[in-house]
Parts: sequence; structure tokens; C-alpha cells
Amino acid sequence: MNFELLALILYFAAMLGIGILFFFKSKSSSDKDYFLGGRSMGPWVTAMSAQASDMSAWLLMGLPGSILAFGLGQAWIGIGLAIGTALNWILVARRLRRFSAAAGDSITVPQYLSNRFATKSKTLQVVCAVVFLVCFTVYVASAFVAGANVFTSLFNIEKGTAMLIFAAILIIYTFLGGYKAVCWTDFFQGILMLVAVLAVPIIIVITKDLNTAALSNVIVSDGESYSFVTNIFAASPKEIANGLAWGLGYFGMPHILVRFMAIKKPSMVKKSAIVAITWVVLSLGAVIVIAYFGRMLVGEELLLKGEQSMVFIRLSRDLFHPFIAGILLSAIIAASMSTADSQLLVASSSFTSDIYKPLIRKKATDKEVLWVGRAVVLIVAVVAYFIASSKGDGAQAIMNLVENAWAGFGSAFGSVIILSLFWRRFTYKGALAGVISGALVDVLWLAFLSKPTGIYELIPGFAVSMIVAIVVTLLDKKPSEEITAIFDAATAKDEE
Repeated sequence: MNFELLALILYFAAMLGIGILFFFKSKSSSDKDYFLGGRSMGPWVTAMSAQASDMSAWLLMGLPGSILAFGLGQAWIGIGLAIGTALNWILVARRLRRFSAAAGDSITVPQYLSNRFATKSKTLQVVCAVVFLVCFTVYVASAFVAGANVFTSLFNIEKGTAMLIFAAILIIYTFLGGYKAVCWTDFFQGILMLVAVLAVPIIIVITKDLNTAALSNVIVSDGESYSFVTNIFAASPKEIANGLAWGLGYFGMPHILVRFMAIKKPSMVKKSAIVAITWVVLSLGAVIVIAYFGRMLVGEELLLKGEQSMVFIRLSRDLFHPFIAGILLSAIIAASMSTADSQLLVASSSFTSDIYKPLIRKKATDKEVLWVGRAVVLIVAVVAYFIASSKGDGAQAIMNLVENAWAGFGSAFGSVIILSLFWRRFTYKGALAGVISGALVDVLWLAFLSKPTGIYELIPGFAVSMIVAIVVTLLDKKPSEEITAIFDAATAKDEE
């Protein structure tokens, strides 16, 4: 019996069960319930869902593989992400929950950015929604590719079939259950991911004699030499800055920000923050340790084959019974699914709430919007599937674009979100200018200056967006009393 396959089947059955459960529990739910869970999510579910949707298969394959190949200097990305996660929960989470409720009970980030300034103009809302829809469709396509790659590496399944299975399960539970199903599946997937990354290094310490001599070997890649251990200490200021800059992206990530908007009470954010920060520190730290031990145990073999991203898979299979290994390897699928389901839902909510209802069907009922949202989940997933299934340079170009989408979201929305939450004087024109300038600089820097300078495009994109938003706001007339009243209501002392 293939115990690994059995474990994976049981995992998928559990995910489908959650989706079906919430479909029958909420057949008469509104669009706010489908897209935001009726603002009823508790602190543990909110925290685990936010972090699981944040970390894709990159956590278990990309990051440890990169560290294995290029040395511990790559750990600066993990450090940047941990710092960014902490700052996002500490600075943004509680305020965004309060502001989104005070600003017309907003259920999407674009809707919040418009309602925050009490404007009838839909320009910013539509621009944001289009960016979300396009970028998240590509993001979901990348998740399909990642999920299919894991299937084919674990089991003897043809890639097209593997992608179809992955996509079908993901679509079903997101389509049926909406935000609550996504959050609860992400909750369990987050636990699974954490258990998996902690189990591997713990068992290695208990059972293995480690060959520390392997750490002193010089790694050569693209003509450059890397010392595995000393690289983290010898990293240049530019390398450290680029790694830490990843943390700036969090302030503009819609699928993470929406978790803050959906928590039941602002007073619950503190507990959620503790859970989330603990999760991300343990997970990223464990992954770095996995790469460290992997370098000693299987590093040379994997590097010779160019299979450094398989280090977690290889160690799991070497250390555990096939059924247990199957459960741990399901964590990679969980990482891909927990990110893709959130992106599907945010893309759908952006279209229905920011384009369909305000522009196409202003008198649409809640039930109509709900089913249009479900239809958009299906459409986006189908388009993403065909993008992921495409062959040749086109598919590779899309995957390259996905690698920079983090910077795109952070550049366009990060500074604007922060200013909207902390600056009473901030205006609609300043927000619009910040979004447009950040996105524009990000694209231009990526196209013309990223390789010559070696500077991650998120750094100039975020900085320019912040500066432009402030300058335009100061040149603009002061916000009306209606706008400042929203700010004052959102920043009033909690009564919970």
C-alpha cells in the first residue's frame, strides 16, 4: 500500500469536508458573510489563517532550497518576513479592523480605501480591483503549478492530471464555503505546516550524527563562491536591505489585510498577533535549520542533481514512516492551497464589491452578489488553470511575473494603507497618487534598473509611493469634517 498517497487522500477529504460543511451551514448568507465571514472570526483562526495564506510552497521548498544552494545569507529574506509580519500585526491589524468598520463597513481593501475618504468617485476602487483581479489570477496560476509539481515529485502522476486534481479540490471548497471555509481550512493547514517544519529538525537532532565538515565546503553558483555558514555574517548592506525589504510588502498584501478586517472584535487582535508572530518565527526559524541540517546530510547529493528544493521532501522520507511522511509532505500541498484559496476569494470579492455592484448592477441583491462572487471564483480559477497549463516561454514569463507581484502589491498599497490609518490629514487624491506612483515605479524599476543596481524594486516603489502620497496630500485642500469624523471614530478608545 502507498501510505504516502493514503495520507494525502485523507488530507484532501478533510479539506473538501470543511467546504461542504460551511456551504450547508450558510446557504442564506450575505456577500459580507461569504467574503468576510460576517466579521465573526476568532483570534486563533484569524492568526493561523493569515499566516497560512501568507506562506506558500515557497516556505517548504523555495526558501530551504535557496539557503542550501547559496548559503545562510538567504536567511535575511526570512528575517525580513518575520519583522514585516510582526510590524503588520502590531501597527496595522487593530486599526484596519476599526477603520474598515467605521468606513462604511467595508468588506474589501479597495472599498475601504474609497470609503475612508467618503468619496463618491469609484476611480481608486476600480483601479485597485483591476490590479487585484489580474495579479491574483496570475498568483493562483503559480499555485496550480506549484501544487502539480509537488504531486509529480511525490507520486507517479502525470502533471496535467495532478494539476487538475489540485485545482478541482481548491475550487470546490472555496466556491462552496467562502471565507469561513477558507479560514478554517487555512487554520488546519497552518497547524500542519508548523508541525511539519518542527518535526523534521527535532528528529534529526535525536537520531542523526551530523557531519559538520560539510558546512565548510564552498558552494559555487553562476561563477560566484558562497561560504554556507559565514555568508549570513558577510552579507553586504545591499543584500541585507533587499532581504529586509521583503517585510515592507506585508503592508500592501490584500489577502493578509482582509484577515484583519474580518476578526470579530478589535480587542482580539492582541491574542491573534501573539499567535501569528510566534507561528512565523518558529516556522521560518525551523526552515532555516532544515536547510542547515540538510546541507550536512543530503546537500552534496541534491546540489549535484540540481534538486535543492527537494530537501524537505528528502529528509521527511528518510526520517519517517511513509504514512507520517505523507502527512508531513501534505504540508507542501497545504502551503500552496492556503495561499491560492485566499487569493481566489480576494480576487472574487474585488470584482463583485468594487466593480460589479457599484458599476454594473447597482441594485443587485445580496443573494445575486453572493452567486456572482461564486461564479467569479470559478472563472478566475479556470483562467488560472489554463495559464498554468500553458507551455513554453509564456508560462515561464508568467512565473517570473509572479515572483515580483509581492513587490508590486507592497509598492502600490503599502504606504497608502499606513498613511490612511495614522494620518488624519491624508486625502483621497494623495491615496490615488500614492497607489499609481508606487505601481509605476515598481514596474519601471523592475524593467530597467533592477539588474543594473541589484536593488529590489520594492524599496524604491514603496519610498516613492510614500513621498508622492504625502506631497499630493499637502498640496490638496484639507479633508472635510465628514472624512475626519471617520478617522476620529476609528481611533476612539475601544469600548470592548
